[in-house]
Amino acid sequence: MGTDETTDQSLPSSGGPPCGGRPMKGGGGRAVGAVAAAAGGRARRAAPRARPFAPPMAAAARDPLSATGLDEADEAVRGTCEDASVCKRFAVSVGYWKDPYIQYFVRQAKERKAPEINRGKLARECYYARVHGVSYLIKAFLKKTDCNCQIVNLGAGMDTLFWRLKDENLLPRKYFEVDFPMIVARKIHNIKSKPPLSKPIMESHSGDSLLIDSHSLDSSRYSIVGADLRFSSDLEEKLKKHNLDIHLPTLLVAECVLVYMTPQQSANLLKWAASTFPVAMFINYEQVNMTDRFGQIMIENLQRRQCNLAGVEICRSLDSQRERLLLNGWETARAIDMMKVYSFLPQADVKRIEGLEFLDEKELFEQLMQHYCICWASKDSSNLGLASITF
Repeated sequence: MGTDETTDQSLPSSGGPPCGGRPMKGGGGRAVGAVAAAAGGRARRAAPRARPFAPPMAAAARDPLSATGLDEADEAVRGTCEDASVCKRFAVSVGYWKDPYIQYFVRQAKERKAPEINRGKLARECYYARVHGVSYLIKAFLKKTDCNCQIVNLGAGMDTLFWRLKDENLLPRKYFEVDFPMIVARKIHNIKSKPPLSKPIMESHSGDSLLIDSHSLDSSRYSIVGADLRFSSDLEEKLKKHNLDIHLPTLLVAECVLVYMTPQQSANLLKWAASTFPVAMFINYEQVNMTDRFGQIMIENLQRRQCNLAGVEICRSLDSQRERLLLNGWETARAIDMMKVYSFLPQADVKRIEGLEFLDEKELFEQLMQHYCICWASKDSSNLGLASITF
């Protein structure tokens, strides 16, 4: 499994495709806009006597297990990649952050009229916090290791981190991306046909000829692999074929990925990573506090789009997120909600982006940010100081 967005998908929509939704990680991430609009508007109007929360959670975990349900769930995960990437590209065009490469992967979207316009603003501010929060931890890891490391981006989708790190002279020894073969094939096609994408890969490549086929690409510094994250043995085999070095400090990144796997599947992936790499860090971005009414509305709206959160039971709280990491072989684990992350970001830049567009849904924004979190865990047999990484 691979891929990433869910925020936009969880909010109620009043027509047109949701902006920024994509389950699992494969676009850099995946899901803020739909979640924001839907959860917000309905959370206020919902009657206090909410239906019991157990049935939606049970359904979310149960549906993907049948053969038909699994196929439909996978299709929903793959299908949201485009929406998430379009939403991110629009945020870049407005000026939330700089990314000169996303334009080569996704078309530009026209801004929609009200009420979708407010939903879009919510999504863009949430993505801003997510992009900067995850980036902060990635760069902290690169600093601790002096870039003598490797990064494995799980469910990378149309993510452009490799190119941005190269521009900042922060490339690790090798950068791997993993996603569904269908997503990988599309990304490889874009790379092959767009010189601004292929040239940086060739510039950083050394040694033998670059290897490329429809579902994988392998250069000396960048590899993209088509694989299902639910099967860690297959994943490891494919990564090793592309020269994964288990002895190098390794950073694994998953944004809205684990929540689309059953708890057992995500546990297997986390155990595999913890047992394979002696020195490693795992960054996970996904939902949290999902047992309240706001969380229930997020789940219901995602289910209407056939996006079932198979692993939502782990998203009960920050404690349950930390516990999962510690129970599956990681030595240290931390978790904070995105409102807290937002407060840690450089406030001058936060003020700048808040001035880009008027947002009158501050309460909804805070609610939404409190239902997403960043968790990170580490193993550090070389005493590089990974456990001290924090905001």
